[in-house]
Amino acid sequence: MEIKNIIENGCFDLHLHTTASDGSFPPSEVVKMAAQKGITTIAITDHDTTDGINEALEVGRKLKITVIPGIELSTKYKGRTIDILGYHIHESKELSDVLQKMRDHRYNRSQLIVNKFCELGMTITSEDVQKYSKGDVIARPHIAKAVVDRGYAKNTQEVFDLYLGDGKPCAVDKMVLSPEEGIRLIHNAGGTAVLAHPLLIQDDSIVEELMQLSFDGIEVWHRKHRNEDIIKYKSLAKKYKKLITGGSDFHNEDHTIGEFGFEF
Repeated sequence: MEIKNIIENGCFDLHLHTTASDGSFPPSEVVKMAAQKGITTIAITDHDTTDGINEALEVGRKLKITVIPGIELSTKYKGRTIDILGYHIHESKELSDVLQKMRDHRYNRSQLIVNKFCELGMTITSEDVQKYSKGDVIARPHIAKAVVDRGYAKNTQEVFDLYLGDGKPCAVDKMVLSPEEGIRLIHNAGGTAVLAHPLLIQDDSIVEELMQLSFDGIEVWHRKHRNEDIIKYKSLAKKYKKLITGGSDFHNEDHTIGEFGFEF
């Protein structure tokens, strides 16, 4: 089903993460949770990987839930992190090769971050981190949980605020693409490219510049978007003739599938 029709029909959540990247629940469980909420269409959009999609599709078929194969690609523009949601993507050697390079870089990056914490006197190991990484991807939230578990911080937010956030002592840049490269990869894989959570970019002039690229849509509804943000991004979508989408950006028990400012 086309994204436009999905939005018109309601009962969707097009931004969900699983243990294939930095989510807390396996793909099968995320699909079941969506079913319990009465949601009929979801998209699995893990960070820089498609590894959770087949499992989600299988469970979706059993529960009669439409699962859209998706991804959330990491890109960078003018020093800002720009995440791009890809929907209805198909297997592509080009995309697979790029994702493998990103996965290899992410693993090496995690080792560098662990070393930085150790240099600051906060001894953690790769084994500590892997306890929280249930998939193949090791991400910053997994490292943050290991730091908390060792008693070096009160919670993961404190870890990011003091050590892991951009520009902080333990931060290490990840391999990223340009937005143009990310859009092209998604299009070449047969997908639809959508600018994720524009509010988090924290610069509406940059958001407007990005809308002039070949994005197909913009994520208008998101759990962090207020009503005035929704109105603003709807207007921007209309101005540049882009699709509008939405999702909870679900990662863990602190988030709720299906709750992102869209009235079903």
